[in-house]
Amino acid sequence: MHWIDPESLPEVRGTVRNFLLNPEGDVDGFVLGGRTLRQVHVPPHLSRHLARYVALGDKIRIRGVKPRGADMIAAISLTTESGKVILDEGPPAKGDQPPKRAGARRPMEAAGEVKLSLFGPKGELRGALLDDGTSLRMPPHAATELASYLTPGAHVHAWGHGLKNKFGKTLEVDKIAELVD
Repeated sequence: MHWIDPESLPEVRGTVRNFLLNPEGDVDGFVLGGRTLRQVHVPPHLSRHLARYVALGDKIRIRGVKPRGADMIAAISLTTESGKVILDEGPPAKGDQPPKRAGARRPMEAAGEVKLSLFGPKGELRGALLDDGTSLRMPPHAATELASYLTPGAHVHAWGHGLKNKFGKTLEVDKIAELVD
């Protein structure tokens, strides 16, 4: 059981615009759409529940915490349109964890305009969402050094290893540059 009572947290509502994938291809969050975009981080152990009960275009209610300095929400509780509640009860016990999948990552590249900076659950800069829905991911120390490339409005070209599945496309960045026509 999570130590935070989700009912004590403010509720945010929105429509799911994009799913976000971690480098292993698990859904670890989504972007709420509308006039402004907002990232919602979901712990990886809830990936299967999120993938099963939430679809693009769904209206969803979120209770979570907002880290300082990052316009995102680390979700504790999600409620779907149908009333299904997905609650973060913490990661499963060691013996109950599904086996790690071998990553199907391959060399990839992506280019486009940054629409949203992406953050880790504690508000640390971790990457960016491009206009085509690709998630660029990198470790926090690299993201801090390369923050100007991860700011909304920046046009970038990135290379690395990634994967694409029915939920989206993610690229673990090895190199990034300003996109030049």
